[in-house]
Amino acid sequence: MPSLTLRPSRQASCPIKVSFEFFPPKTPEMETTLWASIQRLAPLNPQFVSVTYGAGGSTRERTHATVSRIVTETPLKPAAHLTCVAATKDEVDNVVRSYWDAGVRHIVALRGDPVAGIGTAYEPHPGGYRQTCDLVAGIKAIGDFEVSVSAYPEKHPEAASLDSDIDVLQAKVDCGADRAITQFFFDNDHYFRYLDRVRARGISIPIVPGIVPVQNFKQTANFASKTGASVPEWLAARFEGLDNDVETRRLVAAAAVAAEQVIDLVDRGVNEFHFYTMNRADLVYAICHLLGLREQGVKAAA
Repeated sequence: MPSLTLRPSRQASCPIKVSFEFFPPKTPEMETTLWASIQRLAPLNPQFVSVTYGAGGSTRERTHATVSRIVTETPLKPAAHLTCVAATKDEVDNVVRSYWDAGVRHIVALRGDPVAGIGTAYEPHPGGYRQTCDLVAGIKAIGDFEVSVSAYPEKHPEAASLDSDIDVLQAKVDCGADRAITQFFFDNDHYFRYLDRVRARGISIPIVPGIVPVQNFKQTANFASKTGASVPEWLAARFEGLDNDVETRRLVAAAAVAAEQVIDLVDRGVNEFHFYTMNRADLVYAICHLLGLREQGVKAAA
């Protein structure tokens, strides 16, 4: 098990840049939590904040409503998630145009999970975009959007090999992708080995590490098993015996896992991070503070 060494990180060669991911709320209580988190993190001046998206009308509408509110009520730059799943090209294109009309200029383009759920076979909509690269090209044809896409340091679970998965990333870049954000990982060596292979292929866009502060170890481990991210034994050991001890879990997550991970990444030359917030601000704020970020005096509307 790696030792805990929460030393101050060496000065980054470039300023630290962060972005945050949120998901649209389903209930009034969740909406209150979301906007409290946005208000808490907004003064850290993120590059952008992304809002996740699922297939189906209600989720799509909640995403659009959340993104629109960020545009109108905060100084933040939103990035709206968009998928190929369960929609025709015309329907997806209309969503893209509606984002443009709302003032959104950044989209996170994703294929999306199979309609029947993770682990089942993906089937493109007969009248829709088949893959992410097609979606990226479609978005770029509609407007001058910045487009981010996904990347998988341990390969996408459906990919035959890491090389074939990098082929998919190359296709996204060829269609106009500007940035890739990785699936979360816990072993930084996975990220750097992946980055070496991507750069060896001539892919030069930023490959931004996605970081998840572990709020609930069992839930995170379950999600990791579905998305192809490995969970090291040393990480499981750090949360052992804490199933019913929420506060200690939070302290371990902040101090012993995520903070140590990002400090190591900074020491190895990384200066840009994307945080999967799970709509909770405190752990992410603490980690950003350890990275040297301070409030810029800008608040989001309550």
